[in-house]
Amino acid sequence: MNTAPHILLVEDDPKLRSTVSDYLQMNGFTVTACPDGQSALDSFNSHGDDISLLLLDGMLPDIDGFEVLRKIREDSDIPVIILSARESERDQLAGFRLGADNYITKPFLLSVLKEHIHALLSRAGRSNAKETELVKGALKLNTDERKVYLDNKLITTTPREYDVLLLFMQNERIVMSRNTILDRVWGDRYFGDLRTVDTIVKQLRKKLDEHSHYIVSVYGVGYKFEVAHEE
Repeated sequence: MNTAPHILLVEDDPKLRSTVSDYLQMNGFTVTACPDGQSALDSFNSHGDDISLLLLDGMLPDIDGFEVLRKIREDSDIPVIILSARESERDQLAGFRLGADNYITKPFLLSVLKEHIHALLSRAGRSNAKETELVKGALKLNTDERKVYLDNKLITTTPREYDVLLLFMQNERIVMSRNTILDRVWGDRYFGDLRTVDTIVKQLRKKLDEHSHYIVSVYGVGYKFEVAHEE
């Protein structure tokens, strides 16, 4: 059985794609190489469960690399490293806000890239081992199955409700503005109404029933999640 980490490499430059792919395979990785965004999305949708990490070119000929990342982040927390000739602070911040775990500018050393990959895979492994369940007060989230339990009873949530609740529980006692919540859950390319957050919070409070007070309104700012007094 092949247990080597499986890297999905998305790079439109054929020479660089071949060089990176060959180097990683020589160092014990399994590599699927794609020349453009659409083939990357197709490959990820077909074999996403088998992929350990995504190396993503930020500039692709069909679908922009940042758009590929946005689409993947709708359903997956897979580790992502952006490889890009875009060096500006604005581009790097945009990559991180869309969910990139690392941003490496071209040109780069293959040996350094390999160490970044090892570090991310190691961190992801520790995270998965520790956070398959997140418990706060009467709430429990199974992060593998994206299920929510209240007093050990399963409650049904929409994907957005789950994502907002997960964000709250991972940032207990931290006050977050509506803009921050929108950026972290919907992405910085979402330009909808701030009241979208209020709607999701209202729905969550209804489902939390007698524990609705876990989500605290902070006047003039946004919300925070607080259950410490019950623990």
